[in-house]
Amino acid sequence: MIKSFLNFILRSRFVNQKLILGADVLLSGVVTWLTYLLSNNLFSYHLAFGSFWIFLVLSMVCSLLFFLLFRTYKGIIRHSSLAESLRIMLACLLSALATAALVRFVFVDELPTSLWVFNTLLDFLFTFALLVLVRVLLLLLYQHSFQTQGVDTRRRLLIYIDPEKEPVTPSSFSSLVGDNLLLGYVRFGSRDTQRIGGLKLYSIENERDFRKLLRHTQANALLFQNRKDVEAEQERLIRYGEKAKVSLLMLPETEEIRDGKVRPPRLAEVRIEDLLGRDEIKINMENIKNELQGKTVLVTGAAGSIGSEICRQLCTFGLKELLLFDMAETPMHNIRLELEDTYPDVKFTPIIGDIRVVPRLQWLMRTYKPQVVFHAAAYKHVPLMEENPCEAVLANVIGTRNLADLAVEYGVERFVMISTDKAVNPTNVMGASKRLAEIYVQTLSLAIARGDIQGKTKFITTRFGNVLGSNGSVIPRFREQLLKGGPLTVTHPDIIRYFMTIPEAVRLVLEAGVMGEGNEIFVFDMGKPVKIADLARRMIELAGLVPDQDIKIEYTGLRPGEKLYEELLATKENTLPTPNEKIFRAHVRDYEREEVVKAIDHLKLIAETVDRMETVRCMKQIVPEFKSKNSDFEKLDK
Repeated sequence: MIKSFLNFILRSRFVNQKLILGADVLLSGVVTWLTYLLSNNLFSYHLAFGSFWIFLVLSMVCSLLFFLLFRTYKGIIRHSSLAESLRIMLACLLSALATAALVRFVFVDELPTSLWVFNTLLDFLFTFALLVLVRVLLLLLYQHSFQTQGVDTRRRLLIYIDPEKEPVTPSSFSSLVGDNLLLGYVRFGSRDTQRIGGLKLYSIENERDFRKLLRHTQANALLFQNRKDVEAEQERLIRYGEKAKVSLLMLPETEEIRDGKVRPPRLAEVRIEDLLGRDEIKINMENIKNELQGKTVLVTGAAGSIGSEICRQLCTFGLKELLLFDMAETPMHNIRLELEDTYPDVKFTPIIGDIRVVPRLQWLMRTYKPQVVFHAAAYKHVPLMEENPCEAVLANVIGTRNLADLAVEYGVERFVMISTDKAVNPTNVMGASKRLAEIYVQTLSLAIARGDIQGKTKFITTRFGNVLGSNGSVIPRFREQLLKGGPLTVTHPDIIRYFMTIPEAVRLVLEAGVMGEGNEIFVFDMGKPVKIADLARRMIELAGLVPDQDIKIEYTGLRPGEKLYEELLATKENTLPTPNEKIFRAHVRDYEREEVVKAIDHLKLIAETVDRMETVRCMKQIVPEFKSKNSDFEKLDK
């Protein structure tokens, strides 16, 4: 029972601070009392009983003030360092001097100078020694608690340091590593023996040196400070770690640590997403905040991969209210719980509904009067939409038309539609349906600009490619297959895709949405293409396994509507630059609104009859560049 209580206290991060502060103040009072007894015996001087209690109270009050000022209670005891001891020393010294000055002022005629100096010196030395001693004992108890539990389950960490950067100190990591044990630092280059904050800096030159270091230190985890270090070392130190089967970890993003969103010890495993990322995309956060602050913002598809991330990022911009609209009950419940926990001060309202149901959208607009709409609701899976083209039309095309028309009617200021690279020269129903939605929004925006329709809504469309880790995408699928022992299934050995992380894509969506003046289609720089077969191999290696030996890779053939190579979104021939070098404005041809409205009305009637072939035929008539691939609908192109 006592042991369990000690373990709880030693491991706690929240009760610890109050307990440490109270214990430190109490110990300083004990030292004052002992100092008084000692000086009485040595100097044969007896302070009046009432004066002694005043003396004791003054000492404890001064200790409390200086411990709070120097935040001596904030440090995690099991990660105490020299810097922590220096803070304690300064707090004890100033507390003793302040107490002595007050005592001298109050008891100027009662307390001899020799006793005054002696008490001050002893009070400082004994208090400092006792506080450090208690911390050392607690650290020993903490270490003993692991040893007596049997197997030490802590990660034994080596921290990678880029030799080109300024060295860090252990205190930079102490609040983040939790129960893990810091062994030292590792870098490439010089063999000089150095220490940083008491921990050794190991230098290596190759994989053999790295394996020797692992044996010497018994390290079982390698910690990277940021994603840039991970990306820079993905073909060297990451590979060494994969082969040695050590855990590859990364600190959370600096912004998350600073904002208090990450509570230690959450050291994330290095994921394939971290290896496929590009240089950090810089966006103008101030412009976005100025545009959105104090406004009511609606996000459709709010429970999906993109929609939920839009909601997370919108929560940081000081909105008046955030409206979450989605038809998926369980995912909506999950994002609601997450936002309640992470952003308790943000006012948001989850609303279950379907963009195909006009009365529900009318009620939403009439009740909440959103000023900005981010439209992410859509069916997105290519094979499913190839099999269900009528539903793709009703949700992606007609649903978008419903929402766009009501946005104009109810005075929405900005309407930002999330589209896809598959809308460019579409080869499948999903891409064609998104292109049709783009065309409708574009013609509506042009009609407002020309004065044909009364309204003030600015319509902005954003296109980007595959996002890493989105629901149903290749990476979660590969992870599931890895957990089952394989094989990893790839449709074709040569298939490539452009990838972007979800937060990265959403940041660009937000900036494009604020940047747009209406009637633009913005496309994003998707970086370099990734071969899916190489992605599968790398994920197997990250799991510490050998491709085609421990886990097989199988090729299953292209799926309906799927093509080997996605269109490159941003080129000088088809886009114009914008102030953000990662965002471009696409060249697209204009359509006559009357013709588009008439064609989409006809398409809706056909889709409602659930005639798959006629629905797709009609889509191809409106979007003549829609040429089916590996699909039953190829016969319509002949």
